[in-house]
Amino acid sequence: MAPRHAPTIRQRRFGAELRRLREAAEMSAPTAASLIGTDRTVISNVEAGRFGISEERLRRLASVYECDNDALIDALAEMTGVRKGGWWEEYRGKIPPGFLDVAELEHHAVRLRTVQTAHLPGLFQTEDHARAIFELFTPPIPRLEVELRVAHRLSRQSVITRADAVSYIGVIHEAALRMQLGGRDVARAQLNHLLVAGEWENVTLLVIPFSAGGFPLMGESAVLYAEAANPHLDTVHMDSPTGAVFIDAPTQLAHFRTRLDLAEKKALSPEESADLIHRIAREL
Repeated sequence: MAPRHAPTIRQRRFGAELRRLREAAEMSAPTAASLIGTDRTVISNVEAGRFGISEERLRRLASVYECDNDALIDALAEMTGVRKGGWWEEYRGKIPPGFLDVAELEHHAVRLRTVQTAHLPGLFQTEDHARAIFELFTPPIPRLEVELRVAHRLSRQSVITRADAVSYIGVIHEAALRMQLGGRDVARAQLNHLLVAGEWENVTLLVIPFSAGGFPLMGESAVLYAEAANPHLDTVHMDSPTGAVFIDAPTQLAHFRTRLDLAEKKALSPEESADLIHRIAREL
């Protein structure tokens, strides 16, 4: 099979988990390859996300690695074989690949948890608000790419509005709520949209007010924790000046869960959060 030149986050995540299973079995890649009758480069390429494998070969590998976590094996089995690309594939080559990876991560998640200190959550941004963000980039982004990024961001929002909508818990710092991106009218419309979204059954929006002081993750502008069907496959996404960063090491995931728990405890209740958003909107 031809190698993938640019594996998606889901493909890389699949490979990373297979590598962990092999390492937990204290087995080298050449040994694993010999036990399933293949070349060691196949194992390396699969673990890097460059090659896919069939469900049958996955289960053979799991047996070789003596993995008895049936739930994890079944979850990995769902990630094997040829899968039709999602709606985000139409943007490939037109906007940065990290944007597509985030959309794929959200699409397959069973629950999303976020902390936003400088920006409002992308899944709740209005068209005008999103456009105002992309127009701030330096150097400036060509107009066509701005519009493509806006369209992509709006399409991402389907994960919280579709029939099997994902559960979402978002922590937003008051500073992000007071940013008047695009002017007062755009900012007011954006806050009103947040108030509407906060009423949706699958959405919980929590605000950390200035009066709460410091809190975990306050130094990060945006953190997304995507919970998978099996917790071993959870992934964290963070923004950085050089692009998207994805984290899946078990120890780091545990640290992020703890910090998210603490940040949520620092926040106001959903009702108090809505009241604060409403007050800020009225001040505009």
